[in-house]
Amino acid sequence: MQPLVVIAIGGNSLITDPEHLSVIDQYRAAGETASHIAPIVAAGNRVVVTHGNGPQVGFILLRSELTRDVLHQVPLANCVADTQGSIGMQIAQSLQNAFERLGSEQQVVAIVTQVLVDAEDPSFTNPTKPIGPFMSESEARQRAQHDGWAIAEDANRGWRRVVPSPAPLQILEMPVIRTLVDSGTIVVAAGGGGIPVIRKPDGSLRPRPAVIDKDAASRLLATELGANVLVFSTDVDKVSLNLGTPEQTDIDRMTRAECREYLAAGHFATGSMRPKIEAALAFLDAGGEEVIITQPHLLGAAMRGGQGTHIVP
Repeated sequence: MQPLVVIAIGGNSLITDPEHLSVIDQYRAAGETASHIAPIVAAGNRVVVTHGNGPQVGFILLRSELTRDVLHQVPLANCVADTQGSIGMQIAQSLQNAFERLGSEQQVVAIVTQVLVDAEDPSFTNPTKPIGPFMSESEARQRAQHDGWAIAEDANRGWRRVVPSPAPLQILEMPVIRTLVDSGTIVVAAGGGGIPVIRKPDGSLRPRPAVIDKDAASRLLATELGANVLVFSTDVDKVSLNLGTPEQTDIDRMTRAECREYLAAGHFATGSMRPKIEAALAFLDAGGEEVIITQPHLLGAAMRGGQGTHIVP
């Protein structure tokens, strides 16, 4: 059977810079990323794509707040669903166009995905997940005071709003996703970590106001599908030690043991590389063969072993 690769596209990598935030700009970024994913499929791999949505959810929330005297506000779970639909469409359509240029009839579908979480997850009382655009400290503290936001500094890059981020327990659409993957369809799923839902005592599902970490959900998806490789497409070429210092060192390859050592030493920031490293370790611990971390335009070369950071058992 063809190797199965799960490619997780970061929400920030769909926004190239602060001057290109529009839907058209994000569509172009999705198209650029898709142009690097299509050859991976053409090379004989089955592919499932996930994506982040932190900035995009923040935009929807901000738009909702600015129009709250005119329209109803949008619940956080609905924001996740909205971005799954919009970003999923952009990625799926961009991939379909890329396959068309390659002369391929490859089918692509985006699935709005629900993910089960624990109603008693501690994150609901201790929000930590950054969403939305970066702000100055003064602006962030003003939003906290006036709008009741929880705020935090994000990996020394600025201040952002933070929301609950419960651990993903089960991807509810997994049987459908597995059927589509087995049929040869390229699937876009678990966007933004999935829509967080809880199961009530009577068995019914209810959404929860939270954002599941995209890297953790991508890892769960990859593990449940039995993927061979998990790829994190992000905004850096490689994972680095001592990031942002004169001693910065880029890593080409590391084992699980080395990865744990660097993690324990504090090399990976919570709001940046740490979630990817933790997801990488969980994927490898569950039997995955390899994790790759790199930028979108280096995906093809990274799959051939020539670029990015490779984490192996």
